[in-house]
Amino acid sequence: MTLLEGSSCARKPPPLLHPYSCGRLKYQTGRISAFPQTFLVPVARPKLAEVTQTGVVGLLLLLLLLWLGLPAVPSMEDPVFPHLGESLQPWPRACPPRCSCLREETVDCDGLDLRVFPDNITRAAQHLSLQNNQLQELPYNELSRLSALRTLNLHNNLISSEGLPDEAFESLTQLQHIYVANNKLSVAPQFLPRSLRVADLAANQVTEIFPLTFGEKPVLRSVYLHNNELSNSGLPPNAFRGSDAVTTLSLSSNRLSYLPPSLPPSLERLHLQNNLISKVPRGALSRQTQLRELYLQHNRLTDSGLDGTTFSKLSSLEYLDLSHNQLAEVPAGLPRTLAILHLGRNRIQRVEGARLQGAQGLRYLLLQHNQLGGTGLSPGALRPLRRLHTLHLYGNRLDRVPLALPRRLRALVLPHNQVTLLGAHDLAAMRGLTDLNLAYNRLVSSRVHRRAFRPLRALRSLDLAGNQLTRLPSGLPSSIHILRLQRNQLRALEPEQLAGLVQLQELSLAHNQLQVGNIGPGTWHELQALKVLDLSHNQLSFMPPDLPEALEELHLQANRISHVGPEAFTSTPHLRALFLRANRLHMTSIAPEAFLGLPQLRVVDTAGNPEQVLVRLQPTTPHQPRAGGP
Repeated sequence: MTLLEGSSCARKPPPLLHPYSCGRLKYQTGRISAFPQTFLVPVARPKLAEVTQTGVVGLLLLLLLLWLGLPAVPSMEDPVFPHLGESLQPWPRACPPRCSCLREETVDCDGLDLRVFPDNITRAAQHLSLQNNQLQELPYNELSRLSALRTLNLHNNLISSEGLPDEAFESLTQLQHIYVANNKLSVAPQFLPRSLRVADLAANQVTEIFPLTFGEKPVLRSVYLHNNELSNSGLPPNAFRGSDAVTTLSLSSNRLSYLPPSLPPSLERLHLQNNLISKVPRGALSRQTQLRELYLQHNRLTDSGLDGTTFSKLSSLEYLDLSHNQLAEVPAGLPRTLAILHLGRNRIQRVEGARLQGAQGLRYLLLQHNQLGGTGLSPGALRPLRRLHTLHLYGNRLDRVPLALPRRLRALVLPHNQVTLLGAHDLAAMRGLTDLNLAYNRLVSSRVHRRAFRPLRALRSLDLAGNQLTRLPSGLPSSIHILRLQRNQLRALEPEQLAGLVQLQELSLAHNQLQVGNIGPGTWHELQALKVLDLSHNQLSFMPPDLPEALEELHLQANRISHVGPEAFTSTPHLRALFLRANRLHMTSIAPEAFLGLPQLRVVDTAGNPEQVLVRLQPTTPHQPRAGGP
């Protein structure tokens, strides 16, 4: 074998290099696409006696190829020549035992029950995952050599602050993402690299943050510290000094008693829920002009803990959650940009229109589970909210639907109040309403005006469940798709009560007092779009006749049905699911022919009857190709 002169390959190549080159060979689609500048070429030495005139020409050609730096290829059968698919493959890269290293820069040791930091991690590693193990400490000598790391995932281990040296991350000058959530840290690392972008220390036992933990990090974007034990004394005022790119900060589920000062002005999302906050100091949010989401629910805020300027500077705020506090009135100074205001589970007794003057862009207002009484929402109090889309008022003490609500309102959610009547004009102003929920109030049929629902021409869902209605309301708009009337006192159904509901797809009449004899002939005639009918928990003694043709799901459980005849479902050929449990059926109560015309029927529930019921479904026929098909 001949060695090209001047080659630096005369010495033995490093073990990770192929023995035929000084550098790694590069491959593309099975062929060498580039060669190193110096290359060991196996050359057979010719014998002079065998050199003929043509041999001289061949030798000259061979020398010319060598001079041009191209390899001579004797033949693919030459045992000295390395085959591309075999001996030219790179040697396996170093990888810790049981770990996965599919790429040179990635080392994945996730979920291996490791108790000791693995050795043999390549210095070239950029992404190291050690999550879901049982590591208790990080050895500085092992970690410091991994200076190329960009992502370090230590989530869900047993690492304590004692097992984390102060200088642990000092040499990781390229680290961008660190995940140490679900460990046993009692204090945060004193120093994290300036290159950091995301830091997750959630679900530890952290009581103290240091100035350089998150300070002086010019590219830091997200910090997660929720589910720790931080109090205000453990969070220094300069905790984020020099970190002016932070957009997300999660401090929820800690022990903060007031909103921390000197938060990054770049914040867009601030999570402070589940703390002990009773006060927002004046000016604490004056610089957060980019804040879009603020979560303060499940705290101890009172009206005295806020003032008219608390939220007024938040010129980008869209979502404000103040639910589960102790507020007695709507906060003042709400910004125009606010789209969602959550005030549920407070102690609000009255809503003043003046408090909402500034929030003219509000679309969702949630006031559920407060103490709003008959005069708590005075007429016109919400009129400034011209863009209001959804109003949640359930769980209060309202005895009437509030008057003069915004005309653009689309959803009014009012269950679990004390509404006893609906006048002819109570809903007239909300002609664009699509969802109306009046469930679990005290409505009686005699106090529901016959024209109460007539103006709601866009109504798609009406929920009147849990009231005291003895008959269906009249004048229901034809636009309704979903009608819920379960848990009332309905005894009879008449065709005119459901007339015109040609778009109705779901009707629930469960938990009433209906009998088949009190369902008038032709009651279902106009419900040509009805797919789901719930008649469970009534007093039906046999199958209701002439059900709608489009019906796909029929609930008849917990009635008194003892027999299902052969023609019970002739009008419902598209039935898919039938529920007959907890009736009075016996082994032969269902006629064998009952399901013959139901090719799509897949569910028949007959459990809970006196005897096990025999059910024979129509067998599924394989798809037959059309005539002339392939």
